[in-house]
Amino acid sequence: MSRGLLEARLASGRRVLALEASALASLAERLDERFAEAVGLLLESGGRVLVSGVGKSGIVARKIAATLTSTGTPALFLHPVEALHGDLGIVGPDDVALLVSKSGDTAELSGLVEHLVRAGVRLIALTGRPDSALARDAQVVLDCAVAEEACPMNLAPTTSTTAALAMGDALAVAVLEERPIGPEDFARWHPGGALGRSLRVRVADVMVREDCPRVGADARMRDCIVPLAEQRGTVPVVDGNDCVVGVVTAGDLTRLMEREEAFLDVPVRDVMTTDPKLARPGELGVAAVRRMEEHGVMALPVVDEAGVLQGIVHLHDLMRSGVV
Repeated sequence: MSRGLLEARLASGRRVLALEASALASLAERLDERFAEAVGLLLESGGRVLVSGVGKSGIVARKIAATLTSTGTPALFLHPVEALHGDLGIVGPDDVALLVSKSGDTAELSGLVEHLVRAGVRLIALTGRPDSALARDAQVVLDCAVAEEACPMNLAPTTSTTAALAMGDALAVAVLEERPIGPEDFARWHPGGALGRSLRVRVADVMVREDCPRVGADARMRDCIVPLAEQRGTVPVVDGNDCVVGVVTAGDLTRLMEREEAFLDVPVRDVMTTDPKLARPGELGVAAVRRMEEHGVMALPVVDEAGVLQGIVHLHDLMRSGVV
């Protein structure tokens, strides 16, 4: 490949990415109370979200429907032509329709809109023309206009479909953030593949249970040397009831050695972290990993509801299990 051809191809790619990035930045700046109204309609819906569009907008609509469904909002793609040939039977008055159209005047979509309005379905329009026929029929209009398409003839839907897709993602995430949904829900909705596997693994599945070393707060640091080696640098500290009251790490030992010549005789209680981060056997592995990353630790003591030590879970074991 010649140098000139290489540079031309790179320039083309960069131009498209820059145009679409600029369009999304403009979209974010124009976002107003209508977006909040659209989120409210989706949250208040007692039925499903019917997502529709034609051509490239239809492909975007399919993806938006899939994203909504996978994040806890029941949604389906309704083909505007097939709808008029029998599929309207799935439409209910409690549904909300999310309609994607750059022009807002697509003939195939107008027939569907007429029937949705007649059925009492509330409409959210994602369109590049807020003055279009679709916009006039919609309860909420989200302006997805773009300055130009990335196509050199300014014809093929490129920048406009990116804008509509991003708006759909924004709606799905905004709705998700207002729903009482946790990792367990995602585990139910995504049982297959790497994501499903990462959301099924629980702390109890990978934690070290047998012969889990521990020391008492009155022990000396010399008593921590072997347990630290066995537990890859983290040892729980327990009281007389085997409840976790702290942890000692290899880093604690190293820092102690640097400042104390007689470090082996120092009481564990003078070195341990007294507010250790803990895990529960039944919690998801991804939650434990998130806590480790947040606090910069490599292992978490695992305790029951009474705080009694059950084992210890290590980041490396969670990684091997496919959580991350």
